[in-house]
Formats: sequence, structure tokens, C-alpha cells
Amino acid sequence: MLNVELTMIRQEVSAEKIDNVGLYLEQELKEVRLDLRPGASVAIAVGSRGIANLRDIVGTTVKWVTSQGWKPFIVPAMGSHGGATPEGQQAVLEHYGITEANVGAPILSSLEVVELPGEGLAHKVYMDKYAYEADGVIVINRIKPHTDFHGTFESGLMKMCAIGLGKHRQALEIHRFGVRGLKDLIVPTARQIIKHGRVVLGIGIVENAKEETAIIKVLQPDEFEKEEPKLLAEAKRLMPKLPIDQIDVLIIDEFGKDISGVGLDPNITGRIGIRGEPEPEKPQISSILLADLTEGSHGNALGMGLADVITKRVYEKIDFKATYENGVTSGFLERAKMPMVAETDGEGISYALRAAWRSPEDARIARIKNTLSLEELYVSSAVLQALKLQPGIEITDRRVPLVQENGFLPPFD
Repeated sequence: MLNVELTMIRQEVSAEKIDNVGLYLEQELKEVRLDLRPGASVAIAVGSRGIANLRDIVGTTVKWVTSQGWKPFIVPAMGSHGGATPEGQQAVLEHYGITEANVGAPILSSLEVVELPGEGLAHKVYMDKYAYEADGVIVINRIKPHTDFHGTFESGLMKMCAIGLGKHRQALEIHRFGVRGLKDLIVPTARQIIKHGRVVLGIGIVENAKEETAIIKVLQPDEFEKEEPKLLAEAKRLMPKLPIDQIDVLIIDEFGKDISGVGLDPNITGRIGIRGEPEPEKPQISSILLADLTEGSHGNALGMGLADVITKRVYEKIDFKATYENGVTSGFLERAKMPMVAETDGEGISYALRAAWRSPEDARIARIKNTLSLEELYVSSAVLQALKLQPGIEITDRRVPLVQENGFLPPFD
């Protein structure tokens, strides 16, 4: 029987943010001077992540480009996301409100690429054909810890240049080297694209633990390599984490590509799922249940292999072609494997508890909305005992059943 209750707790997280993102970016761009002719075409590269205020950031950038007398357009900067199709990648942007009507510039979506000089690299270098033919390219991306590896450069402007602007062809080239490709080849690949592809500006974004815009930095291409590591350090400082390192069952209400590149962030769960790569020492989580797949994923359930149980609700939303294409492109097939499928949330929790060798009454259970939203979470009494003396934790009076009588989770909020 799952007749136990969970208590909502709040943990202190970083809250520094930019209040008016559009106005802030507008002021930053006023200082920028680019050597482009009147009427020049400018490609604005936008990726597939669920970035806070993305529509405002892209719209402000379009407005600024237009005010300079240039002609902006949007290119989806994605590897295998959106099912690795032009229509799918445009649909991803439209889901975030990036449409011509909303931001004032057309979207030119294609998987056609141009091969650029490799200059000694062991792999080929590609760039989106529309972006390459533009007079200038502006790259917009969030800078944060990567889900596959850690290094000086992880997710950010350099990766957007390499794999985002390189499209599916470049993703295949980089990923065929495995993790080494991500660690060692992104930077030299990005250098070639910056050098030969007329990248003229980058807009780096860092978010706080509440998924709010904390930092916006407008960078010249020759500043990327110096400034991006600093922004990555800030992203790591601001990043949320689970308040306890030992968990028997972690319930995640939703996962998806708009939450993390691998659906649920390994930096939070402690599960990387890449053969040959060591798993983090903490947190240690015995069983993970995924209750739902976000609409923003468009059926791409990559990352489900990092969990132990999914619900039938998740299963019915999976686009296996998109999921498998993303998994095969990365080469990390473990992440696309199917966990056990439970008819209801309650059945899934029962499976997870049994696998952890725990009863509901004594198990350390935590429930989170997703791996981005960790300010509020629900925990069992065993977790409460472990957190009693921990600073920065507020125990609220909100209590909910682990599952409702119908076998499903109660509303999170």
C-alpha cells in the first residue's frame, strides 16, 4: 500500500536575475559595432533548448539587426533534434514562440550544409548553407554544464557554432568519436566555423536556479574562448541541486528535450549512462520514475534510459524515430533504451520501491517537477529527518498523498 504522505520543502537557491531582459539586451547591443554593408543579410542561430525569455532575446536581436539597416533571418541551430528534418526543427522553434509573426524575421530551415576547410582536423567541418551564405551570423545560446562530459567548454556558444550550425552532418562527424569528440573536437571545429563562416557576434545566456535569466553577455567572436569559461563557472555556481545525496526513489513529474539535452539532467540525477564514462559519486539514487514527457519534446524521449520506470503516459507520447535518431547520432544508445512501463504512477512507484528494497514507510522518496525546477520538492518523512539540521531548507505545511486513490500523482503545485 502507498498510503503515505509527502511534505513540500523549499530550498534556498540562487535568485539573481535580470528584470527586463529585452531592455537589458537592447542596451548591451547599443555598444556593438559590426562591419557589415547596408542591406547585409544576417542569420540568427537559435537552438532547441527551453531557454527563459528566448522569444524576447531573439526578438530584441532581430529588432537591433533591422535598426542597423540589415536583413535578419532565423536558422534552427540543431544537430539531430526535431527528428533531424527541416520541418521538425522549425516546429521546435515555433513551440518556443520563435515565428516570423512573433520576432519579425523569417525562419529558413534546412539540413543542407556547406563543407568548410578542415585545416588538418581529423574530421570534416560543415555549416548550415543558409547561415554560410549570409553576410554575418549571430549565435544565441545558453551556457551551462553539459550532460555528457565536463571541461573548459561545455554547452554554450562554441558548441552552438560546432554542432548547432553544423547541423546533422556535423553532429554525426563529432559524435562518431564518442565522448572524446565532445571534449576535444568542439572547440577546433567551432574555430573553423567562426573563421570561415562569418560569425560576427554571440549572445551568451546564463540562468539561475529558478530558470530565470541571470546573465546576458554580448561577445565578439574573438572573445568566445576567453569569456565562455567564465560564464560556465557562473552557470555552475547558480545551478540547483537535490538537497540530499542518498535517495531510494526519485519521482520526476516530467522530462524532455526542452528540460535538458538528455531529458533529465545527469548533473542533477548523478546518472550519465555513457559506457566508459565514470558516474558521479553523488547523488546516489536507487530508482528513478519518469511520470510524463513534455510537449516541448515533440515525442523525443531520449534520456528515458537513465531511468528505471516510465509510465504508460510517457510510452504513448514517444516518437521512436525521433528518439532513436537522436540516440544513434550521439552514439550513446543506453539513453534511448526503454525502461519498465507502468500502467499508473502508483504501479511505477511500487516497482521503484521494490527495486530499491524499501517499504513506503521507511523509504527516502523525493518528488520533483523536473531537473530544472528544484526550489520546491516533495519528500518523505525519512528525507525530512535527514534534512532537519540542514541550513537553507524550509519545511512547509503542505502535505500530499504519495498517490491519489485513482493511482495517479496529485497535482504538483
